[in-house]
Amino acid sequence: MKVSVFAVDVGYGNTKSAFRMGSDIATSMFPSLAPLAVSDAVSGYGQGVLSARKVVPIEVDGSTYEIGPGVELSSAYGNAGRTLSEDFCLTPNYAALLGGALHFAGVTEVERMVLGLPVHSITKYSAHLRDAFSGVLDFGNGPITVHSVKVIPQPLGSLVSFSEYGGVRFDRENAHLVIDVGYFTTDWVVAHGFTMNDRRSGGAPGGASQVYKRIASLISAQEGEPADDVERIDKCLREKKPMLFYGKDIDLAPLLEQSQAVINATVKELQNRVGRTADLRSIVLTGGGASLYEPAIRAAFPRVDLDVLDSPCFANAKGFLIVGESTLARERKALAA
Repeated sequence: MKVSVFAVDVGYGNTKSAFRMGSDIATSMFPSLAPLAVSDAVSGYGQGVLSARKVVPIEVDGSTYEIGPGVELSSAYGNAGRTLSEDFCLTPNYAALLGGALHFAGVTEVERMVLGLPVHSITKYSAHLRDAFSGVLDFGNGPITVHSVKVIPQPLGSLVSFSEYGGVRFDRENAHLVIDVGYFTTDWVVAHGFTMNDRRSGGAPGGASQVYKRIASLISAQEGEPADDVERIDKCLREKKPMLFYGKDIDLAPLLEQSQAVINATVKELQNRVGRTADLRSIVLTGGGASLYEPAIRAAFPRVDLDVLDSPCFANAKGFLIVGESTLARERKALAA
C-alpha cells in the first residue's frame, strides 16, 4: 500500500504510528520491545488451542528481532529487549521497531515519513534518521520505499494535535507549555502559536520508567526478592490492577505515592528552565506517562490551566501526520508555481 505520509513515534515505551485511510486516521501501537527472535518457538504448534501471538520477525544488520503487540513483557532475567539510552535512535532495536510499524500498517511506499526525537537530542541525531531511513528499506519482509524523511521535536507533535483538536482551548495569540512525559525522557516546549521559545524549551531523562524502577526497588525491599520486571509494573499501573509477585497481589498505589520524589525532581528541572508562567495560556500534558506526572505538575503550576490531551499516547503521532501533510502540500504548491 502506498501512503502520502506515514508518521511514527518510536518511543522508549511504545511505538505509535498514524496514517490516513480515506477520511479517517488509522493508528497502531505496540511495546518498544525488540527481543531477538526465538528460533525454536513452539507457539505455532498450538493446533488452535493456544492463541498465536501477534508478532513479526524483523531483520536488521543480520539479526532477527521479534516485534509487535504480542511480544512477551517478561523474560528470564528481566531483559525483555527494551533500549534505554540517549543514542536509542542509532540502535538496531530502533530500526526494528520502525520496520515493525511499517509492516503492521501494510505500507510498501511512503512519500514522506515523519519521525520525532527528544528536544535535547534532535540536533545531534536528526541527520542520521533522515539518511538511514530514506530510500529502499528491507526488513526481511519485502522492500519498502521511503522517498523522504522529516524529523521534528516530539512535543511539537502534541502541540499540533492540540491546535487541531483542542478547539477554542488553543490560543494562537499567547504561549502554551507542552509537556510530553515519555517512558525514558520528559520533554517540553514553550510555543507562541507554532513558534518555539528555545530558551524555555528542553528535555531531560526522567520519564515513567524511572518511577517504575523506584517502585520495583520498593517491592524488592518489601518482599525480600529482586523485582526487576518493570514492564509488568507499567502494565498494572495503566490498568489500575494489583501486580502478582510470588503468589501475592501487590497494590501499587501506595508505592507510587512513595515514589513522588522521582517525579518531583524532574518537574523541578522543568520549572527552572521554563521560568515565570504568567504569559502561559495553558499547560498541555501529553505522553504515556502523563497520568503519573499530572498531580505534581498541577501542584507546581497551580495558577495555570492544565489541558490533558485525550489519548495522550497517540498525540505525537497524529501531530506528526499533520506536520507531514502540511509540509508536503507546501512543497507541492511551490513546485507547481
